Parts: sequence; structure tokens; C-alpha cells
Amino acid sequence: MAEEAVTVEAEPTVAESLFGAQIDVARAFTANLARFGEELGLIGPLELPRLWTRHVLNSAIMAPLLRPGRVGDIGSGAGLPGLVLAIARPDVDFILIEPMERRVAWLQSQVDELGLTNVEVVRARAEEAKLSPLLDQVTARAVSALRTLIPLAAPLVKTGGELVLMKGANAEREIEAAAKVIRKYHLLDVEIVMLGEGVLDEVTRVVRATVD
Repeated sequence: MAEEAVTVEAEPTVAESLFGAQIDVARAFTANLARFGEELGLIGPLELPRLWTRHVLNSAIMAPLLRPGRVGDIGSGAGLPGLVLAIARPDVDFILIEPMERRVAWLQSQVDELGLTNVEVVRARAEEAKLSPLLDQVTARAVSALRTLIPLAAPLVKTGGELVLMKGANAEREIEAAAKVIRKYHLLDVEIVMLGEGVLDEVTRVVRATVD
């Protein structure tokens, strides 16, 4: 008996308001991720029915936190949130940092196909990335716990720049567990920003901090 095909989630109505004039680019990226994501090991087989809400819009909702300048995305993988944010914010320059060759190839293919002129893909581990000048902001999604992620992210950011790190429901506990690292890397104004309440089915939590 043939396996039943997994249905890709229909585009939620809120997508157009989040992407504005860039909605067609977002649709093309989401369609590509739906078509190739599982085959390339970018997303799991159960993610297609929630591809828009759990992944694409979950990433796009944080676009207003970014400011014009250079933003790095550590461990870009499928392009979440880096490619999604680059689509939503064409006024911001993105550096996608990813060590795995096949994921780098995927990211570059999407940059080329979608015509994203504000994206550079760098194949490197975050701790080995040599970026000049330093970044205005760094983001990451589902990379590691804060106490491990901060030592990777903070050195990439210039003084006065920000970490804007996507986190789950345990964000507060992660901040507590990372207290020593937060002091070591001189992070100020550490806070949890809740995004998407009343807009998305699940809120997006972002740990934001200034690098002193």
C-alpha cells in the first residue's frame, strides 16, 4: 500500500502582512524548502504540515528587531531564520555562517535562485569565522543552549551591537544557567522579547542583549 503523501501547510493569511512586497520571494523559498528540505536533511518529515507557521513565520516575526547594517546568522542550516529574514528585510545585509558543505550549497542555491543581493554565505564554524568588520547583530535558531551559544556569537559582534537569539519556552532558565558566561562576555540589558502574540499560533521568544 502506497504511503499517503504529506500535505504542505497552506499559506496563512498573516504571511502577506509580515513579508509585504517580498511575499512572492517568501513563497518561492517556502516552496523550495517543502520540495527539497527533507531530501537534503534540512527539515524533518513531520514539518511540512507546519512549515509556514512553525518555521517561516516563526522566523519572519523577528524582522522588526533588526536594524540596517550587518547581521550574522550562526548555523543557518535550512535558512531559518537567516534566509527568511533576508527576504523580509532587503535593507539589511546578512552573513549566513554554516559549516556543513551540503547546507552551504543549499543556502547559496537559494540566494542565487531568489536573487537575494543582501546575502553572503560563509562556510565556517562560528568560532572560526573571520569577519571584518564585526557585525551589528547576530542571530541563531535551534543551535545550542545560551551558555554554549554566547561564546560563539558575542565575539562576532562589535561593541554596542546586539545578540538576538531565538529560543524556546526554557529561555528564562537558559539565561539563569548562562549567568557566568553573560558576565564574561560583558552582555548588558539581557531580556526576553515575546513576538507574535495574537498573530501566530505560537509566540516566538528572542533573547536580546547588548555587547559591551
